[in-house]
Amino acid sequence: MTNSSILTTPLQTLMAREIDAAGGWLGFDAFMALALYQPGLGYYARDSLKFGRMPAGAPAADGAQGGGSDFVTAPELSPHFGRTLARQVAQALQACGTDEVWEFGAGSGALAQQVLDTLGGQVARYTIVDLSGSLRERQRTRLAAHAGKVAWASELPAKMRGVVLGNEVLDAMPVKLLARLNGAWHERGVAMHEGRLAYADRPTDARPPLDIAGQHDYVTEIHPQAEGFVRTLADRLEAGAVFLLDYGFPEQEYYHPQRSMGTVMCHRAHLADADPLLDVGEKDITAHVNFTGIALAGQEAGLEVLGYTSQGRFLLNCGLLDGLDSGIDAASLARRVMVQKLVNEHEMGELFKVIAFGAKGSPVWTPMGFAAGDRMHKL
Repeated sequence: MTNSSILTTPLQTLMAREIDAAGGWLGFDAFMALALYQPGLGYYARDSLKFGRMPAGAPAADGAQGGGSDFVTAPELSPHFGRTLARQVAQALQACGTDEVWEFGAGSGALAQQVLDTLGGQVARYTIVDLSGSLRERQRTRLAAHAGKVAWASELPAKMRGVVLGNEVLDAMPVKLLARLNGAWHERGVAMHEGRLAYADRPTDARPPLDIAGQHDYVTEIHPQAEGFVRTLADRLEAGAVFLLDYGFPEQEYYHPQRSMGTVMCHRAHLADADPLLDVGEKDITAHVNFTGIALAGQEAGLEVLGYTSQGRFLLNCGLLDGLDSGIDAASLARRVMVQKLVNEHEMGELFKVIAFGAKGSPVWTPMGFAAGDRMHKL
């Protein structure tokens, strides 16, 4: 067992009760769901800034100084992210014959604002699906100029149409942890040990989708909730397309023998650590995405995989650099640096990927973001 801090908060006390009710052991996915989404207590359910600003002293996308948040996503890094993605959305709306956009986990509302400002009347309705009440209020304030076409939902309707966007959504979905110890596979969960939250392992029949070469100890994740989310989209989406942007790898890279410590990470105040049992509810918990599993889940449920590539290639294909050096879009040096962060391989350009799906029965078409450098053959 690996110990964390002793119980001191209402969320940790709640977890102790949940562990006891579950017979003394709670799967990591259930723990992660409580840590992030427990109403009023979980990280995303609390009223805190969370994300949207650069580190203290660094310039934000709007020119203001950073500080006060835990991490920053691409729309806050540069408004050119959303403006560029909007070009892809416009093509998808036309190809699919719809005028609706759905965004999951809209965060600060920056991406929604950038897309709506860019597309104007091309979007008749923009629906945000977000479980966080505090984030909804932040989004509502930011999107006041588009109040007539923005709506919020806490769950999916039975049927839907439109272009679906998810930027850094899959990585925050709870994962199951698997640990190969002395050659035997276990599921890693959370138990109580001497009054503290601690890891505890149980034998399991669950396995990663690939055999991991070697007999060394190995920790990794499987993603039933993220894959289930894609299958649900496939079932509900009558017409339209799906664009999911996140950090991760195809299966062969994800389950590489040398990736023996898994990918679970925590984020707070623009710093990262690998101990989700410490300061529970006060920091984000994420895991990288297995994009092969996401592609297969969508395909098996009837979606058509339209493309898969790096974020850098996707944004360049969509015209990210157009207008940066001329006219009213002329960018300052600081803002150009932020744009470069979106595409540089050592920044977000390579680690982040984009995958797109077409709804069941929709005509197959090629999104502009995959016109060059498509990597579907690597899934």
